[in-house]
This record gives sequence, C-alpha cells and structure tokens, in this order.
Amino acid sequence: MRIRAAYDKGPDGFVALAEALHDNRKLWGIFATDVADAGNPLPKDLKARLFYLAEFTNQHTSKVLARQESVEPLIDINTAILRGLRTGAK
Repeated sequence: MRIRAAYDKGPDGFVALAEALHDNRKLWGIFATDVADAGNPLPKDLKARLFYLAEFTNQHTSKVLARQESVEPLIDINTAILRGLRTGAK
C-alpha cells in the first residue's frame, strides 16, 4: 500500500505520503458519489456506512496533511475494506 510505504519513510516520505493520500481521497470521493446515487443497488445501511467512511477519510486526510493526526486510521480503513473485498470475492 502506497500510504504505508510513504509513511514508513518518516519525514523524508511526506511528499509521497501527500500524493498517496490525495489519490486515496479521490478514490473515496468516487465511492461516496457512487453510493449516493439513487440507482446504486447496495443496501441502504451499507451505502450509509461507506458514505460515512468516505467523509471520515476526507476529513482525517486533511488532519494528517496538517500533521495534526496519525495516518494509521486511514491505513486501517483501507486494509479492512481490502480484506472484505477479498473475502467477498471467494
């Protein structure tokens, strides 16, 4: 995961971290737009949870970039989503 790799570089990886977070924020923005669409067939509860995660990701990313918060929650969210997608694909 690009976010983890950049974060693990410490202060020297901040530019790479900012780029990875920007891409992650864009991806979550796409998710938010998709689940907000009336034609999205996912259950309402799941759409609401995904939308919440997108909002959290957007807000928390700003705090990480301002060096006010840790990137760990964003890594945890992405890891959990990836695990869920892998499990659902079986």
